[in-house]
Amino acid sequence: MERIDILKTYKIYIGGKFPRTESGRYYTPTGKGGKALGNICLCSRKDVRNSVVAARSALAGWSGRAAFNRSQILYRIGEMLDARRAQFEAELLQQGVSATAARKEVEAAVDRCIYYAGWCDKAQQVFSAVNPVSSSHFNFSVYEPVGVVAAFAPEKSSLAGLLGTILPIIAGGNTCVVLASTNRPLCAVTLAEVLATSDLPGGVVNILTGERDELIPTFASHMDINALVASDLTPAQQMLIKEESTHNLKRVVFHRDDVASMETPYAILKTQEVKTTWHPIETSVGSTSAY
Repeated sequence: MERIDILKTYKIYIGGKFPRTESGRYYTPTGKGGKALGNICLCSRKDVRNSVVAARSALAGWSGRAAFNRSQILYRIGEMLDARRAQFEAELLQQGVSATAARKEVEAAVDRCIYYAGWCDKAQQVFSAVNPVSSSHFNFSVYEPVGVVAAFAPEKSSLAGLLGTILPIIAGGNTCVVLASTNRPLCAVTLAEVLATSDLPGGVVNILTGERDELIPTFASHMDINALVASDLTPAQQMLIKEESTHNLKRVVFHRDDVASMETPYAILKTQEVKTTWHPIETSVGSTSAY
């Protein structure tokens, strides 16, 4: 008798833990040759809310870490990805990607981790500025994280594109809630296993699976999400996000479908705010500016 394959049931990743979806629902995407990939959680609004709570709780600790420490953690994620490249390549093959493309995507994913690890403690020095002013002040601008960021991973590039979305967000000190590719979710779930066993604190990255059309309104209208980053959206989805995000003036960033464009230090700035400080300086011995 032919052996019946046992489909793996994949969980989601919230607050450093692996719960099942609150909805109790799942879907079964298919890959190469129409073969079922597994039982994937179909997340609900409650899962989004739980993820945002976890991301908000982790924000102060993550943004307060030294940038060099964040750099070390991102580098460690890259090391762990490289050690598990065979598993990621196998999952990409299952999802219909060619062997050559799978190898290149895993290599790009590892390289992206190292790239953003290098920028964690350099972006501030490169992009901050001392501003010339015509008064007795030092005036300087620095970048600070915007807060909790929601993100939609690219549908086709389910690993390199996913990391190209997540890494610039967390490199700058933000925390995030990410909706994985609907049709190619396996790499996102395996990435969660890597994150859970790395030095990344729980709640910094939360990974959900499910249908975009069902969850986009919840992400866009959530009042405790400060920014939303997305790619591979239809014009109707983009319009819905723009309209719903006005409720709390959420920042909206739409990436190009070309995931290679994500590998730039300017991607970090898209989820940063500029803080400008005016500091009085002495105008004469024993006195300071009246400002």
